[in-house]
Amino acid sequence: MNVGFIGLGIMGQPMAQNLVKAGHLLTVYNRTASRCDPLQAAGAKVATTPKAVAQATEVTITIVSDTPDVEAVLFGADGVIEGIGAGKVVVDMSTISPAETESFAARLGERGALMLDAPVSGGDKGAIAGALSIMVGGSEEAFAKAKPLFDAMGKNIVHVGGNGDGQRTKACNQIAGALHVVAMSEALNLARAAGLDGENVLAAISQGAAGSWMLSNLAPRALKNDFDPGFMIKLQAKDLRLAAEEIERLGIGAEGTLLAKALFDRATEMGMGELGTQGLYKLYTEQGV
Repeated sequence: MNVGFIGLGIMGQPMAQNLVKAGHLLTVYNRTASRCDPLQAAGAKVATTPKAVAQATEVTITIVSDTPDVEAVLFGADGVIEGIGAGKVVVDMSTISPAETESFAARLGERGALMLDAPVSGGDKGAIAGALSIMVGGSEEAFAKAKPLFDAMGKNIVHVGGNGDGQRTKACNQIAGALHVVAMSEALNLARAAGLDGENVLAAISQGAAGSWMLSNLAPRALKNDFDPGFMIKLQAKDLRLAAEEIERLGIGAEGTLLAKALFDRATEMGMGELGTQGLYKLYTEQGV
């Protein structure tokens, strides 16, 4: 399939590489053009605008940081919408506002194009391994067309509903994930304060009822003071803001989510935003939360 890919960051770069490995023909664009070099070396074409990406391809994938970034790529000067046509598909794999996603889908629909919101979970390791969890909102028609692409990037692919529902499902994912990071950080901090060996504590609790992906994958890195990002604290803070907005819209209680949001916001404000989410542990050890 002729595929466009816009956004070649920590997640986008390996996702795009996996599409090339699966035999798809890629045309790529990134605001920082040098990030296109590894894809070009792998055989991808490089476009100079999002418009050019959309013109050259059947499906255009975007994965950028936040809602305004998606809007700029889709509808800004030389944006995707200027190169889109009837029957083409836009797949946004960013994590953004569900309500804005619905609006973006409607605007693309006026040109006869279809949109899927397909945010991902699994971090950089999942992206590299092609083992992401992908939660997809949009029409059955668009989902069927994009499914071979999802198969190249992920292992757990679920069509969860209409436009915006992929983003709502991602909000659920981020709430659960963030609270697990908080729980991990507090457990490790108690072990430290009590003079326990963190590795022994982790071995004791990670295989029982307290076990989680975060405990198995992030806790060992936190204990080694390895805070390189697979997913940044500042992006988790952004995702929790989006979740809190949806919670407020629905008028439901979510005290744990608001606590996690406050902690990730505080870590970002204290200059930890570029760390991986396991860096929340530093908030406890260095700032005495």
